[in-house]
Amino acid sequence: MIKKLILMMSVIALFGLMACNDTANIAPDQKAEETQTATYEAIDGIDYNAYAKVTLTADISHLSDSEKDILRIMFQVADIMDDIFWTQTYGDKDALLAGISDPNIKQFATINYGPWDILNMEENKPFLKGFETRPAGANFYPSDMTKEEFEAFEDPNKANLYTLVKRDENGKLYTQWYHEAYESQVQEAAKLLRKASTIAEDAGLKKYLELRAVALLTDEYQESDMAWMDMKTSNIDMVVGPIENYLDALFGYKAAHESFILIKDVEWSDKLKYYAQFLPQMQKELPVDAKYKQETPGSDVDLNAYDVVYYAGDCNEAGKTIAINLPNDEEVQLKKGSRKLQLKNAMKAKFDKILVPISQQLIVEDLRQHIKFNSFFENTMFHEVSHGMGIKNTITGNGSVRIALKEQYSAIEEGKADILGLFLVTKLANMGELKVDLKDNYVTFMTSIFRSIRFGASSAHGKANLIRYNYFLERGAFSRNEAGLYNIDFEKMQEASTALTIEILEVQGNGDYDAAKAFVDKWTTITPELSADLQRLSDAGIPKDIYYEQGPSVLGL
Repeated sequence: MIKKLILMMSVIALFGLMACNDTANIAPDQKAEETQTATYEAIDGIDYNAYAKVTLTADISHLSDSEKDILRIMFQVADIMDDIFWTQTYGDKDALLAGISDPNIKQFATINYGPWDILNMEENKPFLKGFETRPAGANFYPSDMTKEEFEAFEDPNKANLYTLVKRDENGKLYTQWYHEAYESQVQEAAKLLRKASTIAEDAGLKKYLELRAVALLTDEYQESDMAWMDMKTSNIDMVVGPIENYLDALFGYKAAHESFILIKDVEWSDKLKYYAQFLPQMQKELPVDAKYKQETPGSDVDLNAYDVVYYAGDCNEAGKTIAINLPNDEEVQLKKGSRKLQLKNAMKAKFDKILVPISQQLIVEDLRQHIKFNSFFENTMFHEVSHGMGIKNTITGNGSVRIALKEQYSAIEEGKADILGLFLVTKLANMGELKVDLKDNYVTFMTSIFRSIRFGASSAHGKANLIRYNYFLERGAFSRNEAGLYNIDFEKMQEASTALTIEILEVQGNGDYDAAKAFVDKWTTITPELSADLQRLSDAGIPKDIYYEQGPSVLGL
């Protein structure tokens, strides 16, 4: 189901509309033929308590009155992004939630933005009766469109991040820009951003908000991305618009709408700035042939820590992001670099509520002392740094890595960032620049593999961690005793990490889709032992992830 926006005398959402040119891009049995609200029954066996509630707040006492006013506006804009994301992933939010009587199941549907259990190991399995698995292309493409039909479709904008693919009245495919498809919503969001820009005192924030308003209305985001990269001194920040392409599991081409609202942690940010100077050197020292590291990422790397106070849209669906690496635009990354934002309060919540309990269930007792929040923070930080490293354009003339690897790109890119991040931690520690006990980072890294595998096969992060688990298993990086507890061979883990780094960078650089798919397929098998271990975590009541009590009132606005 998808909410259709039509420009008429009034704007009305027609639930279950059957016209060919704007048919909801989901399976026919997921469309309501009647106007009255359907009643939905839950499927047995779903863990409806898989998410722990966290109050998302931060200290805003140091903010000026104008900054607080801007935050109030940002919340309104973020809610618009949330509404658009519901359209992209499911459709009529209100109709779905009205049909669910159990408040726990209704909350589960809200967390998952639809009737699908996103973190289930079976990809996007429905938890409500009468629904099929979520379409791989979500609502970005017609539900009956085949890959062959798309490949034969001649339109220069069909793989653009910011277009929908639809059918006209004759059944032929055509593209529609986001700013046209979501016209009334982006116009309101742009109006609010312009209002916020007029009261912004920080010059960088003012310029970014102005240009982001223009971007929402034109689907041309590069200039506003550049402005966001130049924004250095603002106490508040906002990520807004169509950003990540995880939702498009058909091709990985389409970006989904989302928003973060952020409060800068100046003290932690100052600590992080030191490491930016080493990144050009680290790119040169990647353990691959020179042709796979020939690009020079932009040197304007911005490492900062933030408290996040609002998630909306794509980033709020099921598993929650704990760090941000943006912009995704390869040209901006090569010219300007990227900003790596560590979401400290969200990260600490996951560490306390998930990672530590997992270690108590799965890691041998004498290694549990090495589970450290600082190590979790460092591993995550260098994961985000690693997104900007390696190679963005294939060495074989197949275009960008993202386009060449299609729907396999996200899992491989997340895998690259994970394993390359550990490589960077190791290098900097050996150089004496990162004062850590590497055992802390390695044990915390290994434990986090179990945390992220639980995100499921539909998640790029889940796949990436499953790949790493099986790769480490084959190379003896860890062992599992009869009690189901894991021990680590630190030397073999370092060797396996380097080998996996090489394989992934080569897969990306070669841009061979078939090889990339074979690589992912080979390493994403769930062994009986792993399945049993994951079940133990659920049986122990350890949440898969968190969800938030959040908003202006929680923040005290």
